[in-house]
Amino acid sequence: MTLQQLRYVIAIDEFRHFGKAAEACGLTQSTLSLMVKKLEEELDVRLFDRDAHPVTPTEIGRRVIDRAKVALYNVEQIALMTRSEKELLSGPLKIALISTVSPVLVPGLFKYIGSHYPSISLQTEEMLSGTIRDKLRKAEVDMGILTGPLNDPDFLEIPLYHERFIAYVSPDNPAYDQDSITTDKLYEQPIWIIGDGLRQTAPGEMKASGLSYERLFEGGRVGILIQLVNDNGGITIIPETHTDLIMYSQQRCLRPIIDPVPGRTISLAIRNDYIHEAKLNAVVDAIKHIIPGNLLDAVIRKDRLVL
Repeated sequence: MTLQQLRYVIAIDEFRHFGKAAEACGLTQSTLSLMVKKLEEELDVRLFDRDAHPVTPTEIGRRVIDRAKVALYNVEQIALMTRSEKELLSGPLKIALISTVSPVLVPGLFKYIGSHYPSISLQTEEMLSGTIRDKLRKAEVDMGILTGPLNDPDFLEIPLYHERFIAYVSPDNPAYDQDSITTDKLYEQPIWIIGDGLRQTAPGEMKASGLSYERLFEGGRVGILIQLVNDNGGITIIPETHTDLIMYSQQRCLRPIIDPVPGRTISLAIRNDYIHEAKLNAVVDAIKHIIPGNLLDAVIRKDRLVL
């Protein structure tokens, strides 16, 4: 078994086509097929179902490919250890973010990294939290930014910032005339949520079911919730960092939630074996410039790392 053979099977999994994978690897299709066949004979397993269209991995093939990605990732880490700091601050950097963090961080990340570290090729993608964890385990992304704490021994976690949740209230809603809204009062009426699809909760449903505020923001766009309130009335909940992203005229609809004040901590997660400290520091520095300082005081400024 060779590292090159592992790269070949990963390419086939990516393109789901022997011809396209061969072209990407700079081989003829017959050569690629022969190399994969030799690996299958050595392992005494069938890695791909060649009769399927597109080509798909077998059950054992899927497991081999996942391990192959991790193996190649670790080989690349060894090479990185011998490079200079200048070389380390170059090349691709893949970051996965939950969708309610992406519009807050991504524009600033590209601006800061592009300005301070032009040799880094930044790539970002929105994903659900579960997908981010899975991609990190398979070494398909370098970093994940999602709601913490993760409480996962597979990752190192750096808390980045803590933000409150704030109510966005229609002018037709009685709460609009209040300076703030208590959590109990909030639970007494339907709330537009992202949750398991866009919908309105029944009064008290969040409290009765134990739904956490964090769970309501795993996927989806906060802007959609705001538009729902604007068009249909009612009330929704948005993360504090989104308040600067909405129109000035809409900010009059914001009301703090109190007793207690709900919030979430956003964390950066990396694999335990991630050694690219220079790129990690670059991303943390970028976020310090993006997020208001009052949200960083209790978290990132203390350089806290969760093992």
